[in-house]
Amino acid sequence: MNPPEASRQALIPARVLQLAQDTFDIEAAAVLGLKRRVGPSFVEAVQAMLAVRGRVVVTGMGKSGHVGRKIAATLASTGTPAMFVHPAEASHGDLGMIKPVDLVLAISNGGESDEISAILPVLKRQGVPLVAMTGNPQSTLARHADILLDSGVEKEACPLNLAPTASTTAQLALGDALAVALLDARGFKSEDFARSHPGGALGRQLLTHVDDVMRTGEQVPRVGPEASFSDLMREMSAKGLGASAIADAGGRVLGIFTDGDLRRLVEKGSDLRSLRAADVMHPRPHTVRAGMLAVEAAEAMERYRITSVLVVDEGGCLIGALNSNDLMRAKVI
Repeated sequence: MNPPEASRQALIPARVLQLAQDTFDIEAAAVLGLKRRVGPSFVEAVQAMLAVRGRVVVTGMGKSGHVGRKIAATLASTGTPAMFVHPAEASHGDLGMIKPVDLVLAISNGGESDEISAILPVLKRQGVPLVAMTGNPQSTLARHADILLDSGVEKEACPLNLAPTASTTAQLALGDALAVALLDARGFKSEDFARSHPGGALGRQLLTHVDDVMRTGEQVPRVGPEASFSDLMREMSAKGLGASAIADAGGRVLGIFTDGDLRRLVEKGSDLRSLRAADVMHPRPHTVRAGMLAVEAAEAMERYRITSVLVVDEGGCLIGALNSNDLMRAKVI
C-alpha cells in the first residue's frame, strides 16, 4: 500500500541529488571492496566451472534471484553452459533439472534463505559441487559450500540499510568477473559471441558474408568491352547499382564504370556517342570475394571511398556485385 498523503515528505531537490550521489559512492565502494577480497577461492570457482561437464546452475531467491538470472544469461552467452533454477520451484520438482555433472552457484546475501537451505542436503547427496556467493561467511550456505565467494558489503545504499542495493550490485559485479575470467580461459572469441547473438548488431557483422547479401545473376550489371556507351548506360539504368562491370566473354572482370565516372566525362565535354565501354572503364577495379565477411567488404569500400564493389571468384571472374545500400538493408552498416 502507498503511504498516506500526510506521511509523505516534501520533495527536496538537494536531498534527492545527495541520495543519488551517496548511492553511487556506496555501490562503487562495494565493488572496490570485492577487488580487495578476491583471491584463491575465486580462482577455484573459475577452475571448477571450467571443468564442469554439465551446466552451471545458478539459483537465488528474491533480488539475488534476479541477479542470478542475469549471471546465468551472461555465462551462457559467453561460452559457459548455464541456466537459472528458482530455489522454491526446485523443492517442488525442478531439482530434477540438476544433475551430478552440473555445478550449482547459489546466491544469497545473508546465506540463510530457507528455500536454498532446503535443497542443500539433496545437492550434497548427489555430489553436485556447490559454489556459494554470499555476504555472510558464517551462514548455513557458506558452511555447506565447496567454494565460498565473499560478496559482502559494509552497508546498503538504502537509507534504511534494508533494501538490497549495494549487495546486489556486488553480486552482479562478481558474476561478471566470473564470466569474463571464464570466457578468457576458454579462448572465447568475438565470432563465438556472435553465434549466440545472431539477432544483434555484432551477430550480423560477424555472421553475414558477402554472398549472403550480394546481387547475383541478372541483377548484376555487366557489358563486354566492345559495348557502345549507350548500351553501357542502358545496363546501368536497368540494374540500378550505380555502376557496371566490364567483363570479357569468359566472365573475367576487366574494369568498372560508375555514376561518378559519367559525371566526370560530362564535365570534360567528351563525345559520349563515340566511346566504347573499354574506353571509359577503370581497369583493375577493387573487388571482394564471396566468402569475406560483409563488414570487411564495407570497410574496404569505405577505405577506397567507393559505394559499389564487384564480387569475383579465385580466377577473377564476375559472380556478383554489392553496394552500400545492400549492406544497409542487411544492417551490416
